[in-house]
Amino acid sequence: MTRQTTIAASRSILGLVLMLGTTWMPAQSSEQTKKPQRPSVGDQAPEFELSSIDDETTKLSSLTKEGPVVLVVLRGYPGYQCPICTKQVSGLLGDAQKFKDARANVVLIYPGPSRELKRHAEEFVRGKSLPDNFYLLLDPDYRFTTAYDLRWEAAGETAYPSTFVIGTGGKVQFVKISKSHGDRASSSEVLKLLEKR
Repeated sequence: MTRQTTIAASRSILGLVLMLGTTWMPAQSSEQTKKPQRPSVGDQAPEFELSSIDDETTKLSSLTKEGPVVLVVLRGYPGYQCPICTKQVSGLLGDAQKFKDARANVVLIYPGPSRELKRHAEEFVRGKSLPDNFYLLLDPDYRFTTAYDLRWEAAGETAYPSTFVIGTGGKVQFVKISKSHGDRASSSEVLKLLEKR
């Protein structure tokens, strides 16, 4: 066998090995490659179950049985209590009776690293009285935020401030996601939508 024949045979074998290797590589399951998708209007809202600062768990599907859910994702504690989050929550609390009249539950999501999260959330609501249709739920280590594709990965950031209205069937009826600290859904904007139902 000549040297050229040996080289050609080696190349053929190498090509066959590479082809077989490519052919037989295990395909990734859709679970491994599936990226969380941000809910849009008309989508079924992904289920979640989170705890309050009093360690009481709340499930989305349980709340939507009672009426629409106004889901507000706050910035949590990015090193300070966000003044725009405070202002937004104050606006919602100012209209608490109107939300109650619309049979709506208001769910405030407070994301952050699990360490100290409860303490920061308690500090956020200190001096505020939450009506029985308002829930402040903790999102430890951004599990909810990541599942809803709302994690803001930039330095000093936590989650994109967002508001969803989820109907009694679990369908998303309204979405507003801010790519800045401001530009949030106002209480009156959400109430206008609830009144149209």
